Formats: sequence, C-alpha cells, structure tokens
Amino acid sequence: MLWVKAWHIVFMVTWFAGLFYLPRLFVYHAMAEDDASRERFKIMERKLFYGIMTPGAIITIALGLWLLMDYAWAAYKDSGWLHAKLVLVTILIIYHLHCGKLLLDFKHERNTRSHIYYRWYNEFPVLLLIAVVLLAVVKPF
Repeated sequence: MLWVKAWHIVFMVTWFAGLFYLPRLFVYHAMAEDDASRERFKIMERKLFYGIMTPGAIITIALGLWLLMDYAWAAYKDSGWLHAKLVLVTILIIYHLHCGKLLLDFKHERNTRSHIYYRWYNEFPVLLLIAVVLLAVVKPF
C-alpha cells in the first residue's frame, strides 16, 4: 500500500502543478493584446489542462479511492479529518472543472474577466493544498 500512497502523492503534485500554473496562464492570456499571443496561450492552456492536469487529477482520485477502499475507510470512517479532506477534494474537483470552463471561455473569446481576477483566482488552490496536507498529516479530528 505504500507504493499506492507514494504514487497518489506524485500525481497529486502533478495535479497541483497544473492547478497553480493554468490560472497564471489565464492572467497572461487576459493581458495579451495581439492575436499571436492569444493563440499561443490557447495552445498552452489546452495542453496543460488535458495533457497534465486532468490525467493527474484522474490518477490522484483513482489512487485515493483505492487507498480509501483498501484500509483508510475501515480504519478512519469515524474520523472527522478524513471527511473534511474528502470535502476539500470535492472542492478541488469543482475548481478543476471550473478551470476547464474558463479554458473554453478563452478558447471561444468569451473571457470577460481581467488579469487581476485571475491573480486572485490563482491563490485559491494554495489554500486548499495547505488544508489538505495538514489534514492528511496531522489528522486533527
């Protein structure tokens, strides 16, 4: 099971790398003033979302479910930290899907938000990462 947990962490890092970088690309895309730059950002965003973020998310979730089904649920089903972590993971999934929606908005030239919005939007997964890691390591409840 330690191998599963190790790969779960590796792919979680991959997923978070995308969650940190894609909104940063949105910042630059929102600031872009020429067609060539906007097209370049569309390609970068698409490759990051579909080539790195989404596979990282799927594998992270699959391995997490494997860990949950194998031993964690039986051992920790009454633990508040696990329920809190699962709620935060659900929020992360929603954030990921919202990033996909924003990606499509940029693709179809429907973005209405400024680069400042995306600078703030970029900070949200940092807070979730801190909370998830603290819950998983400290198990406060």
